[in-house]
Amino acid sequence: MPKPQEIPISSLLETKYSRFVTYPTQDSEEEARSRIQELTSIGITRLRFAGTTRVDGIPVLGKGTVGLVVQASLGEAPVALKIRRTDASRPSFYEEGRLLRLANSVDVGPRLITVTRNFLVMELISGLPLFRWVEEKKSQRQVRNVLRGLLLDCFRLDVIGLDHGELSHAPRNVLVTSKGGCIVDFESASTSRRVANVTSLIQYFLFGQLASKLEARLCRNRRTVLKTLSEYKQDGSVASFQRILEALRLD
Repeated sequence: MPKPQEIPISSLLETKYSRFVTYPTQDSEEEARSRIQELTSIGITRLRFAGTTRVDGIPVLGKGTVGLVVQASLGEAPVALKIRRTDASRPSFYEEGRLLRLANSVDVGPRLITVTRNFLVMELISGLPLFRWVEEKKSQRQVRNVLRGLLLDCFRLDVIGLDHGELSHAPRNVLVTSKGGCIVDFESASTSRRVANVTSLIQYFLFGQLASKLEARLCRNRRTVLKTLSEYKQDGSVASFQRILEALRLD
């Protein structure tokens, strides 16, 4: 495996990696200089190119319609840096930063460190996507503890009225570390629509990529789970959420 490339911000403009701060635009030196200055102003000292996603053959942590995520150094501390694409449909990261800060208020998501117009600096979560973690033949207890923790996080988000928006695609938006599961990527989050975090994650458990592996560990009767989920959708109460955990054998 090739060694990850670490590029000091001070020399980034002189390298092929400068195009990542203005992705997908590649010929705007003025914009690149402006963004590099923005990074310098918040204390980013290096970018580090590593990860399982590839952009133009170069590894990064993630790529979406709004931004790229790469490893970086804030001073000497490792962080995750989200870079706003030049063709993004939104003018800044300020709203996403606000929503991530709201999630952090109930101890959910990677910790927000700072946000600017073009950059979001977060705690670096080094973990495996949920589906890969489960496929590593984890014990029943380990799987149940992680899934229970994730559902509790979803319930906390439901309580504060923050809908993640992408939890039916848990493979991309849930990472598992030695400390447990972490919900990431709040770019589609909203406080203006009906929350469906618990609902979406359970639908993934029962009908998504891991359904065949999870159902035997979670419940004996899918119909019972769906009934309790329907009750929860009606009132969102602690009691109905507890019945969901019981139906999934996660209480």
